[in-house]
Amino acid sequence: MYSFFPQTRRFSLPKRDNCNTMDFMSNPPKDPGSVLPREEYIEQAYLFKVLRERMHETATQELMITVQHEILATTRLPMAMEYMASTLKHTGSMADAMAGMPHYFTPFQTFVMSEAERDDGKFDFQIALLLLEREAKCRADALPPQALFLYQFEAISRNRLHYDRGLKAVAGDPVFDDEWRQWILWVRRQLGVIDVAELIYVRSAYYPIVRRQDPGKPFLFGEKEGRIALANRRKDPMYLFSALQRHLNYPEVPRRLPGDSREVILEKLMRSMERLESRMKFVEEEVHGGIDITRYYVKGD
Repeated sequence: MYSFFPQTRRFSLPKRDNCNTMDFMSNPPKDPGSVLPREEYIEQAYLFKVLRERMHETATQELMITVQHEILATTRLPMAMEYMASTLKHTGSMADAMAGMPHYFTPFQTFVMSEAERDDGKFDFQIALLLLEREAKCRADALPPQALFLYQFEAISRNRLHYDRGLKAVAGDPVFDDEWRQWILWVRRQLGVIDVAELIYVRSAYYPIVRRQDPGKPFLFGEKEGRIALANRRKDPMYLFSALQRHLNYPEVPRRLPGDSREVILEKLMRSMERLESRMKFVEEEVHGGIDITRYYVKGD
């Protein structure tokens, strides 16, 4: 099993009797860009799985409160879910809640959820949850950074998400060091000009073997990745991703299976109604004397 995680900074977890959502939001880890412990990603994957499987049974904010009791109390996810449930009641958006916790959810996770919640409904919400579930499992399994990057890049490409904002979110992932971050931002500027396989091949360990010269920069990909990228130049990038999955066992991005279009339309309508209901409650409170924020105060010390 690959291992790319540096020495993980584990923040101290207070006792569950005294910890609450406000503590979680007001006292985040000292390093907001640090990698979380493995158990956090395992519980994140479980959360996305449960939301995907039970989203038709009840409203998302109610489901968030129910599932909270199934999550390990030794992780910080229950506190994050409290904040997400509260935000859902007012904005109807999970992406807004995740964006408010950059010390817990990565920019890519927030980006995927924001794309799934767009009003045009081009990106299926269930596929987004499945994508995040598998990505959390990749983090829990400590996959190398090149495998995680290619998974995220394929997810953007296959689902036709916004490349500019997507790659910017990928570059902000804490698993990538400065060298990776600079290269991802460079790829963001070169897309459409230079072939993706060419970009990978040039930064692989196979490039100096073929050219017989010092590349002058550290390798980001291995020799096998470089061979596969060289063989897939000037081809559809999906062929490159498929070859990497076959030969190097890289994680596969989920695809939507053909199904009943009526079910898809119903899912979109249900999400739209939930957001509309949350906004209407917010407007009604504002009309009838304003919003009472004292009910959100934390009781006790």
